[in-house]
Amino acid sequence: MDVRIETSWKQRLEEEFEKPYFGELIRFVRQEYATHTVFPPGKLIFNAFDHCPFDQVKVVILGQDPYHGPGQAHGLCFSVPDGVPFPPSLQNIFTEIDKDLGVPVPASGNLERWANQGVFLLNATLTVRAHQAGSHQNKGWERFTDSVIHLLAENREHLVFMLWGSYAQQKGRFIDASRHLVLQSVHPSPLSAYRGFFGNRHFSQANAYLATHGLEPIHW
Repeated sequence: MDVRIETSWKQRLEEEFEKPYFGELIRFVRQEYATHTVFPPGKLIFNAFDHCPFDQVKVVILGQDPYHGPGQAHGLCFSVPDGVPFPPSLQNIFTEIDKDLGVPVPASGNLERWANQGVFLLNATLTVRAHQAGSHQNKGWERFTDSVIHLLAENREHLVFMLWGSYAQQKGRFIDASRHLVLQSVHPSPLSAYRGFFGNRHFSQANAYLATHGLEPIHW
């Protein structure tokens, strides 16, 4: 199957694209886009991959679903395009970065600036029907993104995995913490951020780990 995705990822995922489940997933997704409003725009489904080639990944942040409100989702977890108000979880992420590193809250919630430095912003499910959270779960996306995480965890060294909340922690349970830095805390959503997301210092820990292994820290 010809999937439009960044070349280094395409080469490594070609076998995955040929599996029956992926064909069924793509048929489902095409039908959804043809009959409903679905986010992100079709050309941005693999945006996280396109901004962050396989060999340039330094940090992996796992989300769950794309945002399901108009104009929010653009293929990078937690991120919104320029000019879109910050969703609460993103606001809390920026608040923690400010407390951790003294980096002021930015004017834009567009995290392409992170992705271009090697922060792979991967949602477990890459599409969603408008205003229906979780509507594309259990259709095959999770199997696909599990294979992506396996690929990184097994073929790269010294990555930082940020696993926020029980869902992300379950999804990353097989990552070898002797080869990678695995940072875990509660989710940054308003429901849980005060129970351990604030003060987790994941961003300074990530940069210290990268520097220890001779890699350029992220400008958060």
